Amino acid sequence: MNLLETLQTNAMPEEYRKMSTENLEEKVRKVKEKLGKKLFIPCHHYQKDEVFQFADTTGDSLKLAQLCQENREAEYIAFCGVHFMAETADILTTEHQKVFLPDMRAGCSMADMADIHQTERAWEKLQAQFGDTILPLTYVNSTAAIKAFVGEHGGATVTSSNAENMVQWAFQQKERILFLPDQHLGRNTAYNLGVSLEEMAVWDPIQNELVFDGPIEKVKVILWKGHCSVHENFTVANVKQVREEYPDMKVIVHPECSREVVALADLAGSTNYIIQAIESSEPGSAWAIGTEMNLVKRIIQQHPDRHIISLNPHMCPCLTMNRIDLPHLAWCLDSIEQGEDRNIIQVDEKTSSFAMLALERMLALS
Repeated sequence: MNLLETLQTNAMPEEYRKMSTENLEEKVRKVKEKLGKKLFIPCHHYQKDEVFQFADTTGDSLKLAQLCQENREAEYIAFCGVHFMAETADILTTEHQKVFLPDMRAGCSMADMADIHQTERAWEKLQAQFGDTILPLTYVNSTAAIKAFVGEHGGATVTSSNAENMVQWAFQQKERILFLPDQHLGRNTAYNLGVSLEEMAVWDPIQNELVFDGPIEKVKVILWKGHCSVHENFTVANVKQVREEYPDMKVIVHPECSREVVALADLAGSTNYIIQAIESSEPGSAWAIGTEMNLVKRIIQQHPDRHIISLNPHMCPCLTMNRIDLPHLAWCLDSIEQGEDRNIIQVDEKTSSFAMLALERMLALS
């Protein structure tokens, strides 16, 4: 079955769109009550509040997958995130557990910027160019196939919070690294570790070529030309405007933002880092946050004694994450309760095995 057929087969019935919020919420509550510990609903920080309220646990993508792995009681995992996150949960959980994605259209544009065919084609050319001197690393925001590729070639996954440790480890293994699929996280991490921008090249998967000005032997980091469509929309102009309007306000951003934005910010770190920084800040402090809007709005609500704004006031929430809405969650749980195998995420055994290698290498060093 191809992707189009899968989406058509798993299209939500129109009746769920017509239901009132109260009826949908009641459906979710009833299924949660009926299934009890057999059902587990992990929910990413970027989710809408209408879904977030029903979470059994919340966190970033890897934390949620790890919590799925630890939960041996749950038979059904309704993962409120995006496709690659549900894949990681499936890789880490047991055979008797089923992972569901309430809307199969909930993908990730960054993860989609590095498919396995492009990666294998790039690897062949890079091996011809640099020999056996490159270790691949992939951000966990990548497909299971990319994680498997990295695992098969001796590399590991990284998160935004442990990227520096993993890049340091990689340089102990090989002379160079290939960092997939987010060029900004790779660039910011390598720069923080003392790699100059002049030692970083960019791999363009569309043109199938290395973009670099200078002697090729100087390349230490090869950055895949991918990005987060949310975080790339925070700009230098946004930071300058905040500095002009609120001179005492601290700017805190995610490392998926561009190098130029991170350089101008006061602080940069993972989703969890941003949450903890605000939580531990003084009442009355002022913050401009450069990350996804649903999370920023939630932080604002949780901390009314602080002056908090989005770094980009015109920022939209993550559109693919937002496809997991209340109607889709209610439909997903109804399907589970009725024994219908819809919207199941299954990673094949070979892919899962190599992807697990990449994840385990990271977890062993975390």
